[in-house]
Amino acid sequence: MSISVSTTAAHHGLPAHEVVLLLETDPHRGLSGDEAAERLERFGLNRLPPAATAGLLVRILRQFHHPLIYVLLAAGMITAGLKEFVDSAVIFGVVIVNAIVGFIQESKAESALEGLRSMVRTRAKVVRDGRERIVASDELVPGDLVVLEAGDKVPADLRLVRESELFVNESALTGESAPVSKDEVVLPETTPVADRRNIAYSGTLVTAGDGAGIVVATGAETELGEIHRLVGAAEIVQTPLTAKLAWFSKILTIAILGLAAVTFGVGLLRSQDAVETFTAAIALAVGAIPEGLPAAVTITLAIGMARMATRRAVIRRLPAVETLGSTTVICADKTGTLTENEMTVQSIWTPHGLIQVTGTGYAPTGALCDANGAPADVDANAALRWSLLAGACTNDAALAHEGTQWQIVGDPTEGAMLVVAAKAGFHPEQLAATMPRVAAITFSSERQYMATLHRGESNHVVLAKGAVERMLDLCNAQMGADGALQPLNRAKVLSAAAMLTSRGLRVLATAVRADADPSDDFDEASLPGSLTLTGLQAMSDPPRAAAASAVAACHSAGIGVKMITGDHAGTATAVATEVGLLDGDGATTPGSILTGTDLTALSAEECPDAVDRASVFARVSPEQKLRLVQALQSKGHVVAMTGDGVNDAPALRQASIGVAMGRGGTEVAKDAADMVLTDDDFATIEAAVEEGRAVFDNLTKFIAWTLPTNIGEGLVILAAIAFGAALPILPTQILWINMTTAVALGLMLAFEPKEAGIMTRPPRDPGQPLLTRRLVTRILLVSTLLVASAWWLFEWELGNGAGLDEARTTALNLFVVVEAFYLFSCRSLTRSAWRIGVFSNRWIILGVTAQAIAQFCITYLPAMNMVFGTAPIGADVWIRIVAVAAVVTIVVALDKLRHAAAPAMSLSSP
Repeated sequence: MSISVSTTAAHHGLPAHEVVLLLETDPHRGLSGDEAAERLERFGLNRLPPAATAGLLVRILRQFHHPLIYVLLAAGMITAGLKEFVDSAVIFGVVIVNAIVGFIQESKAESALEGLRSMVRTRAKVVRDGRERIVASDELVPGDLVVLEAGDKVPADLRLVRESELFVNESALTGESAPVSKDEVVLPETTPVADRRNIAYSGTLVTAGDGAGIVVATGAETELGEIHRLVGAAEIVQTPLTAKLAWFSKILTIAILGLAAVTFGVGLLRSQDAVETFTAAIALAVGAIPEGLPAAVTITLAIGMARMATRRAVIRRLPAVETLGSTTVICADKTGTLTENEMTVQSIWTPHGLIQVTGTGYAPTGALCDANGAPADVDANAALRWSLLAGACTNDAALAHEGTQWQIVGDPTEGAMLVVAAKAGFHPEQLAATMPRVAAITFSSERQYMATLHRGESNHVVLAKGAVERMLDLCNAQMGADGALQPLNRAKVLSAAAMLTSRGLRVLATAVRADADPSDDFDEASLPGSLTLTGLQAMSDPPRAAAASAVAACHSAGIGVKMITGDHAGTATAVATEVGLLDGDGATTPGSILTGTDLTALSAEECPDAVDRASVFARVSPEQKLRLVQALQSKGHVVAMTGDGVNDAPALRQASIGVAMGRGGTEVAKDAADMVLTDDDFATIEAAVEEGRAVFDNLTKFIAWTLPTNIGEGLVILAAIAFGAALPILPTQILWINMTTAVALGLMLAFEPKEAGIMTRPPRDPGQPLLTRRLVTRILLVSTLLVASAWWLFEWELGNGAGLDEARTTALNLFVVVEAFYLFSCRSLTRSAWRIGVFSNRWIILGVTAQAIAQFCITYLPAMNMVFGTAPIGADVWIRIVAVAAVVTIVVALDKLRHAAAPAMSLSSP
C-alpha cells in the first residue's frame, strides 16, 4: 500500500472522495483498529521531533572556548610547572569562576521546539470501525476520520469531508485575527495556506460549529511541523555585543601574545636569565588580560535584565539585554502586538446618524457618543437600541470575567457585539430573561446572516445580523430614531458601509421585526422583505492605546518599525496609518506596502532593498516572515521581531532579538523569543530599548576603565625587562589588582543611571567597533600616564632607601588609587564627573570604600604580606600616590574638555 501523507500532495486541491481513495479509508466508518495500528507503526507517533541539545560535557567545555581563557589556562599550567603554585592557583581560580558563571547562564536551555511539540498533545475524537472513540492525539495516523466540535484543538492536518457552520481560529498559525469559515469546496493547488478553507490545521482552535475530516498529515508533515523545521533551521544570529567582544578578544589575545613574545625576546637579547625572563613574560600576559571582563559583562547584563523586569520586559537570554540598544529595525506583528487582538465595535451607523464607541478590548467599559461627543441617549434612539439588541441576541458567544481580565468564549465578532451592548446596559443574562430565544437560523458562509426568534411581552420579535448586502435583501424599510419606519434607502446604507470599510473596519448590518405574530412561520423563506434595517455595526481589532506614541518614540530614536501580518492589505493599511507607520497617502506610496504575493515575485537580489523600503507586509506566510528578517539582516540591520503566534516562532528565533507577548502569546512564541513582554504592550519595547542602550553604555565605560590598567601592567613588565630592572609588580599582585578592582570598582559602573538624551541619539552603527578611535586614544593616554607614574614612584622608593617589597607595594597601590580616581571620570565618557553628580551613584562610593579596606589589608596584614610579597608603607608614600592620581584625573578632564569643544568628533564616531 502506498498512500500520500504529506501536504505536498495538495489535498486541498482534490475532491474529498479522491482524498478518501488516496488514503484508503472510509469517510463514514474510518479506519479499522488493525489498520490504524499498522499505520502507527509505519508512520510513527503524531508528534514533532525532539530538539537536539548539546550534552553536559560539551556545554562545560564550551565555557573554556575563548581566546583569553586559552592564554590564562596556558599561563596557569606554565606557572605550575615553574612551581609558582600560588600564582597558578589564583589563575585557575579566575578561570573556574568565569566558567561557572557562563555554565549557569547556558543552562537556561532553549525550549522553543519542545513548546511546539506540546501544542499537539491533546485528545481527539476519532471514528474507527464505525464507532466514535477518544484517543490521544499522538496515536492519530493518516487516513483517520476525526470529528471536530466547538472548543476542540485540531489534532492533525485534516481534509474536511463534512461540516456544519464550522469556524476555526487560525490566528496563531496564519496571523489572521478573525475565525475562518470552513467548507468542503475544492480549491486550486496554488491556494495559500491562509485561504485553504477545506483544511483544518494542527494546533488551531474550533470556535463554532462542527465537522469531520480525514487526517492527511501528522507530526513533522503538518503545517505546524513545517514551522518546527523552520525554527530548527533558523540561525541563531550572534548579537552585536557578542560579535564585538569576540573580535575584541581575538585582537587583544594576539596583542598580548605578541607583547609577551617581544618581552621574552628582549630579555634573551639582554642575556637575562631565561627562566626569570619567561616568568616575566607570563606575568605580562596575565597582567594584560582583563580577567574580570567576562564576569563584568555577565553581571552588567544581569543588572540590566533586572531593570527591564521592573519595566515589564522579561529577558530570557542575557545578550538580548544589550542587543535592544543596538536595534535598528523592529518588525512588529500586527495582531496582538500593535493591536489588542480583541475585536471591538468602534462605530454604529443608524439612519439617524453615526455613533462613536469608546473603550477597547472585551472589558464592557466605555461610552456611546454622538457626533458632538455627548453621550448617546439609547432610550431616545430606537434604531440604535434595536441594533444593539440585535447584535447581543443573535449571538452564541459568552462574555467571561476571569481575575482582572475579560475574555470571550466563542466568535470574536459576536463577542464585540456583546460587549458594545453591555456598554449600553444590555447584559446577556438580562436579555435571556426578558427576551428568551425561541428559535434560530444559524450563520453560514452561504447564508451570510444569522436570525433569531424571541418571545416578547405580547408578541414575538425577529432579530438578525449579517453581511450588509445580504441584510438589505431581507429588509423593506429602515428605522428612524423615533422608531418610525422609513423607506429603505439602499444607496445611503451602502455608502455608509463603504465609508466604514474604507477605515479598515468590518461592517455587519442589523435588522428587526418587532411585531412578529407567534403563529407566523420562522424560516429562511419567510425573512426576505420582512425586516427593518436598524443600523450598521463597524468593528476592528483596535491598535493598543500606546502603540502610536511608541512607534513615534522609536522613529525619534532612529529605529525603523515595520508591521508584518497575515491579514489582508486593507486591514493592515488602516492599522498602520492609525499607529503612524503610514501617512494618510501611505496606501498609494509605491513600495510602502508589500503582500505575500509581492514578496514571492521578488528575486533574491531585489528582496533586501524592497523590504528595506516597505513599512507594511500583509498576507505573509511563516516562511516569508523568516525571509523578511533575513533580508533586513543582509542589509546590515540589527532586527528585533515581535510576535505572539506559532507562525512567528521561526522569525523570532532568526531575529537578532525575538520579542514575544507574555499574556496573549503562545508558549511556542515565548520559548523561541529572547524577551517576553509581560503586559503585551508594544510601548514596553521603547522602555526596553532605553535600558538596552544604557547597558551598552555601561559596558563601554567598564572596558574604557579597565583596559588602561591591563595595558599599563603589561607595559611596566616590558619596561622592566627592557631596562634590565626588577619587576615593579609581581604576577600575584597583578591578579590581585585585576580581580579586586573589577569587583569592587568596575562593577559599580553597572549601576550607573542612564545619561540624559539616551533616546534622542540614533542607534549605533552595527559595523562600529566596540571601542571608537577617541576611546582608544583616551585609553592609551591613561595607560601611558599609569606606566610612567608607576615606574617613577617605584624607582623613587628604591632610590630613597625603600626595600624591593615596599617599592612594589607602592606601585601596586598606585595602580589601584589611579583606577579609583579614573572610575569617577568613566561614569560619563563625554561629561565631567562633577556635572553628573559625584554621589548620584552610591554604589561607587560603597565600592571605593571596600577597595580601600582591601588595600589596607594587603598592605599592612602580615599574612597577606607573605602571600603577595607586599610590605607596609608610610603616610608620605600615600600622599605621593594620591597626588599622582589627581594629576591623571586632571589630564583626563582636560581631554574631555578638549573634545567637548569639537562636537563633530563624538565618542560614537569610529
